[in-house]
Amino acid sequence: MAESVRGQFVWHELMSSNPKAAIAFYKDLVGWKPRPWENPNHDYTMMTMAGGRKAGIMELPDPTAPTHWMCYIGTPNVDATARQTTELGGKVLKPVSDIPDVGRFAILQDPQGAIFVGFTPAPTEHMPANTKIAVGDFSWHELITTNWQAAFDFYQKLFGWEKLDSMEMGPGNVYQMFGWKGKAMLGGMFNKSPQMPGPPMWLPYALVPDSKKVADMLPRLGGKVTHGPAEVPGGDWITQLTDPQGVMFAVHSKKQAAAATPAAKRKTAPAKRSKPARKAKAAAKAKRKPSKKVKPARKKTGRAKSRRRS
Repeated sequence: MAESVRGQFVWHELMSSNPKAAIAFYKDLVGWKPRPWENPNHDYTMMTMAGGRKAGIMELPDPTAPTHWMCYIGTPNVDATARQTTELGGKVLKPVSDIPDVGRFAILQDPQGAIFVGFTPAPTEHMPANTKIAVGDFSWHELITTNWQAAFDFYQKLFGWEKLDSMEMGPGNVYQMFGWKGKAMLGGMFNKSPQMPGPPMWLPYALVPDSKKVADMLPRLGGKVTHGPAEVPGGDWITQLTDPQGVMFAVHSKKQAAAATPAAKRKTAPAKRSKPARKAKAAAKAKRKPSKKVKPARKKTGRAKSRRRS
C-alpha cells in the first residue's frame, strides 16, 4: 500500500489565517462541502464532495508565517525521504511526526525553496491513486521555481518522476510536464519570471465544471483573478487566482465543459433567427399551392374536349 503512493499527490491542505472565511470561499468556488474532522484533538475541517474527502483547512499555527496550499506527496518511508531531502540539498522544516491512525509526515523544502509535505499513510488509511479524476479532485500540480532542471532532478531522485511532454513558454523558458510514462501525467514545472512575486511554490489546480464561470464569480466571493481564464494546449481552460486572504490557487476545466456555455449560446441564437426563415418558407409553399390546382383543371378540360369529340 505505502509503495503504491510513491510520488502521488495524496492530500492538499490549507493553513489559513482565517479558516472560517476560507471554508466559505472554497465551498462556493469549487463546490466542496465542509465537514469537521472526527478527531476531537484537532480543529480541522474536511472539504468533501460526493462523499469523498478532497482537502483540509485549518488555522495557521503561526499568524506571522506565510500561508499557502500544501501538497502532500506520498512516500513508502517518510523518514528516509526526509534524510534524502537534506542529502540532495533541501531542508526539513518540520521533523517527521505521527498523525494517529492517519500516517507519518514531514514538512520539507526543495533546494529552490518550494515547500511540500512528505507523507506515509497508515496501513489502514486509504489514499487516492490518481487514476480517474472527477470534478472536485485536484487534477494538476504546478511547480513555479527558479531552476526547473535542478528541481526536476531533485524530485526525480526523491519520487521517481519522469519527464513527459514539454513546450516553449517563451525565449529560453520551457514548461516541463512530469509523471510516469504510459501511466499518469501529474503536472508541470517552469522558471518564474522576475515579475512574478513570491518565492518558489507548488500551485495545485482543482477540477471544476467551468473555469470561466469561476472567474466571473470571483469578485463576488472576494477573490481576484491573477491569470485567465485561458485556454491551454489541448483545449482545456484554467483560471489562476488568489483567495480573500491572498493565497494562490487555480482551477481547471476540461475542454468539453469549458466549451459548453458558448456552444449553448450558438445553438440558441440561430434558433431565434430562423423564425423569419420558417415564415418565408411557409409563404413560398402557399404560393406554390395554386399551381398544383391548375393541373387538375387542365385535365378536366382535356377530358371535356374528348367527350365533345365523341
